[in-house]
Amino acid sequence: MNRMEKTDDRKYQAKQNLEDYKERLGQAKVAIAGLGGLGSNIAFALVRSGVRNLHLVDFDRVDESNLNRQQYRMEHIGRYKTEALKEELEEIRGDLCITTDCVKVTPDNVAELFGTEEILCEAFDRAEQKAMLVETALSQLPEIKVVSGCGMAGFSTGNSIRTRKISSRFYLSGDETNGVESGLLLTAARVSICAGHEANMAIRLILGYDEP
Repeated sequence: MNRMEKTDDRKYQAKQNLEDYKERLGQAKVAIAGLGGLGSNIAFALVRSGVRNLHLVDFDRVDESNLNRQQYRMEHIGRYKTEALKEELEEIRGDLCITTDCVKVTPDNVAELFGTEEILCEAFDRAEQKAMLVETALSQLPEIKVVSGCGMAGFSTGNSIRTRKISSRFYLSGDETNGVESGLLLTAARVSICAGHEANMAIRLILGYDEP
């Protein structure tokens, strides 16, 4: 095989891989629990990367204080985050299949809410809520894979944010130190870095990679 034939073969293989990736991303089911700075940015990253089936879960409304780091606009103030985010994502592409649940997640409804999902991105603010969802999902849903965020507040270097594989079905993104409970400010830049980590890990899992 000469050099030109090798180049053509690599281009063909790359095209085949791209089509396979697009198909996998388009068919995958991803849930996002919590649609604040972390969750709304995860949703945008997933949709722009080719994920079409999303399940958005949050009970809160958009507040003016959210606009410094969350993917909402002034016109969304007072509206449920599930409704506002769904509309924004559908403006990016028209072939999305988005389901929403405007409810508070509790140990009693985790299985009902997320029982048909492949991947769950945890994006709550409070440590106790995060722990509850992760522990309940992993114990009640034996097939689901969970990607969670922990430690994205303050102005520390973004290089301290990373993703670790905690177990075969659990991945943790963040610096694991500077959480909301630390009293540090949440800023768009650092929160979006952590959101990017979570979204990227979800994408890798969809494509068959099980390491960060």
